[in-house]
Amino acid sequence: MAVSFPSHRVVSHSLGDTEFLVLTDGTGSFDHSLFPETKPAAIENLLAASGESTLRTNFNAFLIRWPGCTVLVDAGPRERFGPDSGHLPEALREAGTAPEEVDLVFLTHLHPDHAAGTVDAEGRALFPQAEMVVPELEVRTWSDPAPFAGNETLARSQQLAASVLAAYRDRLRTTAGEAEIAPGLTQMPLPGHTPGHSGFRLEADGGTVVHAGDIVHAPFLQLADPEIAIAFDMDRAEARVARRRMLDLLAHEGCLCTGGHFLQPALGRVEASGRGYRFQPEA
Repeated sequence: MAVSFPSHRVVSHSLGDTEFLVLTDGTGSFDHSLFPETKPAAIENLLAASGESTLRTNFNAFLIRWPGCTVLVDAGPRERFGPDSGHLPEALREAGTAPEEVDLVFLTHLHPDHAAGTVDAEGRALFPQAEMVVPELEVRTWSDPAPFAGNETLARSQQLAASVLAAYRDRLRTTAGEAEIAPGLTQMPLPGHTPGHSGFRLEADGGTVVHAGDIVHAPFLQLADPEIAIAFDMDRAEARVARRRMLDLLAHEGCLCTGGHFLQPALGRVEASGRGYRFQPEA
């Protein structure tokens, strides 16, 4: 089911001289079957409790601008998911940033909805000046096609990941653990969704923004019940641990946060709510 695209694709927040922007690349919705360990009735009950009728999702990218440095985090799925996605170029224009002005691209992981937008349909780099930074475990996971043979969807994802790594091979940097991506920007490992899946913590001028990665794909579902796993999680048990750990941290710290699939405006705070959590967008 298509979801209409928002008229404005950018939400911004300032931390002193640092500007943090959420770029909405597109929208979509999930079928119940993508949550194979959760009964459809349970999904319907959670949707009804939140006043929702579909499992809505966003495809988000993020722009961080310091004086003299611009970082893009993730790049959306390009046209691979249909006309409701692949709008990163429009979002960048709305944000006032051209692709050649991006100094660094950090990919939280190499799934197509995060990496495809870094290359064109022929596999050529779309950010000509940017260093690419990728968690080392992601590079190792997706560089070898052999483990994905026999699964057409995963094989296509591997081919896309390999083409991205090839396009940026001469300016590729890998990271591990809580590595510094750029000054004030620290990787936060969140394994489970993929082996190297990560978020980040941005600290500037006494403020903090945490990107929770892909711990949540359907916010009205997985925030209310963090035990619900999506089929895209390569290790569902480990992903559940990462999701609960991150949501606990966000609720405890009360810091501004966002995520790869949080719904627009996609910048706010996580609060404990019953046995789960809820997201309060920033006013």
